[in-house]
Amino acid sequence: MKAVVQDTYGPADVLQLRDIDKPVAGDDDVLVQVHAAGVDPSVWHLMTGLPYLVRVAVGLRAPKIRVRGADVAGRVVATGAKVTQFQPGDEVFGTCAGSFAEYAAARQDRFARKPANLTFEQAAAVPISGCTALQGLRDVGRVQPGQRVLVIGAAGGVGTFAVQLAKAFGAHVTGVCSTAKTDLVRSIGADDVVDYTRDDLAGQARRYDLVLDTAGNRPLSYLRRALTPRGTLVIIGGEGGGRWLGGADRMLRALVLSPFVGQKLRGLLATERQEDLQSLRELIEAGQVTPVIDRTYPLDQAADAIRYLEQRRARGKVVITV
Repeated sequence: MKAVVQDTYGPADVLQLRDIDKPVAGDDDVLVQVHAAGVDPSVWHLMTGLPYLVRVAVGLRAPKIRVRGADVAGRVVATGAKVTQFQPGDEVFGTCAGSFAEYAAARQDRFARKPANLTFEQAAAVPISGCTALQGLRDVGRVQPGQRVLVIGAAGGVGTFAVQLAKAFGAHVTGVCSTAKTDLVRSIGADDVVDYTRDDLAGQARRYDLVLDTAGNRPLSYLRRALTPRGTLVIIGGEGGGRWLGGADRMLRALVLSPFVGQKLRGLLATERQEDLQSLRELIEAGQVTPVIDRTYPLDQAADAIRYLEQRRARGKVVITV
């Protein structure tokens, strides 16, 4: 089968389209014919091995898993002996190790049935970013109806889901983005939009019960000024912070500071769970959430897809079609 493979850490040039063996489904696994695969920042981190903290889990000198990609949507073609939830022909979405390929295998609990009203391309945009937004709002932020929620990075992969989910939970939502993306953020349901190129977020009179900072680099002191005295900050990812810790340093500092202030300062390391995929499917089929896709690339242009993501101009998700 064709797959996007890397043998060493580095920029997108290390990715190569090769013929490799098709994966085999273990007893608890399903084998999926991949129709589409989402691209998210974790792909870049695994490709580059940055920050160096990443390599502790995925390989110190070279990546243990050579095929890139995690988000996936496709059709089940084979199941292991212990699989009870799926059968060949089922359309599914979820996560796996190595979705930039014609076939991918993973445990059955990494998948859910694809939302009936989505294409494979749309479904592939959901798992990682959708679960991250859901867990940030519901589990860590504990959002409540009527609360004021601020989503920083509202036009990004996680941000576009966070805006829609916060609205579905009954919150009043303000999205933060650049000038070129304000119309998009309004179109997905934001009640208010802040253009960070023109307005000083921390200088506004309005304060928020919950702030989700998605892949930003603003200092904690700046973010706290946007919170109510008892508000909650959830840091999701981050940029900067050096080659060793990357954005994780802000999360660590937030955890250290939180016990000494009235505000709750939290970091989120999301995991993709089947029950959350099922919750997202229900919201999507109910019309409350719709994936936002900026553009798609064919499998042989996976490197270009990651280069585009690096530019931080994407509106919503970037997806690879297979």
